[in-house]
Amino acid sequence: MVKPVVLVAAAIPIILAILIVIPMLTMEEIPTSAINSNDKIGIEFTKHDLRVVSFGVTEKSVADMTQVLIIENDGSVQYTEVKDGVNQSLVKSSISDAQLQKLTAMIKETGFMSIPKESFPIKEDVESYTKFTVKITLNDARTQIFWPDQDATEKFIPPIITAVESELEGIISKIIE
Repeated sequence: MVKPVVLVAAAIPIILAILIVIPMLTMEEIPTSAINSNDKIGIEFTKHDLRVVSFGVTEKSVADMTQVLIIENDGSVQYTEVKDGVNQSLVKSSISDAQLQKLTAMIKETGFMSIPKESFPIKEDVESYTKFTVKITLNDARTQIFWPDQDATEKFIPPIITAVESELEGIISKIIE
């Protein structure tokens, strides 16, 4: 039979582990503890509203509207909108340090930089869809990911990609208000 002292001694590390893990699992925001002041980030986010044009035998995707958001390390933001091949607007703005830190933490803490560059083929019957591109430079490491909206592909788009997309689209919507 096991002595009660041994059971208590074995239970202490388990209880401590539970006390550490529960707050991490219930935390809704991404911690910014991994960010340091030397981190340098640059983000270029592009959103293309595309439609498929048929030429009989061949098809081509044509951009009806393109939005480009460039975020620099100092928080400066440049937004460009192109409709039918013509620049419609160029807006320069900035985001808060807190928002830049949130983006940096989201990218750094979640392993976004190491997401495999996989292809998301478009379904055959899709006539119009949105395609996204994000180019990120974090401390001289670069990654570029392309993906369509989830309705245009049969492949599963990882939630971290859609979370970064939502954050960047939120910045765009604040700029164009």
